[in-house]
Amino acid sequence: MSELNFVTVGDGTRIAYRFDGDAGKPVLVLSNSIATTLHMWDGQVGELSRHFRVLRYDFRGHGGSSTPVGAYSLDRLGRDVIELIDALGLGRVHFLGLSLGGFVGQWLGINAAERIDRLILSNTSSHLGPASYFDERIAVVRQAPDMSETADVFLNNWFPADMVAANEPVIEEFRAMLLAIDRQGLAGLFAAVRDADLRRTVALISRPTLVIAGEHDTVTAASHSELIAAAVPGAKLVVLPAVHLSNVEYPTEFVQAVLDFLR
Repeated sequence: MSELNFVTVGDGTRIAYRFDGDAGKPVLVLSNSIATTLHMWDGQVGELSRHFRVLRYDFRGHGGSSTPVGAYSLDRLGRDVIELIDALGLGRVHFLGLSLGGFVGQWLGINAAERIDRLILSNTSSHLGPASYFDERIAVVRQAPDMSETADVFLNNWFPADMVAANEPVIEEFRAMLLAIDRQGLAGLFAAVRDADLRRTVALISRPTLVIAGEHDTVTAASHSELIAAAVPGAKLVVLPAVHLSNVEYPTEFVQAVLDFLR
């Protein structure tokens, strides 16, 4: 199964998902960054699906999922994952989340440990602030005539300056993804990040955990990953010489770190 499919969760939101890989393999759930779709993982799915049944999904408000009005919460995003895997008849899964996906991964590790086998938290944080920054971004997104300015901000935060300046093909792919993001959905997810604070509860994660950091990440600094790895009992830390989207900038090293941990 590789086409887009849908599950409707408890509040009526339709969540888009797709599988890649053989049904008999262990399930690995991939959760992406804010302002991207499940296609953020396109470059890694080929290799990962050789070893796992890869389940990708779009956050509410993004991609093929529907867009409820109002602010979203990390609790709701976490329950979206639980309701998705429940609907698919899955028990315990591996979970890999990057950026906002990493926030969701932490929530799952804290609140639904019985559903997680191994947990990978990439380029993420337990808290980002101040709240006023996200309020400003929400206002800008809502008032702007289009997504072009917001797309530029994200691209410059996600990738090295020379890569953006050269307008490499991958930059154009992500620019197109950004320009197509629903602004209500983006504002809703900004609110979820604004209100999330797992700094104390992250220590409750009991599942085997790998933390992947970007040495040059200006969104979720490597120091944030170090704090998570120090707080989670037995967690391992890998630092890649990347900015924010480590999976895109260093795909070979990223996938190798994931496979070494999961296998």
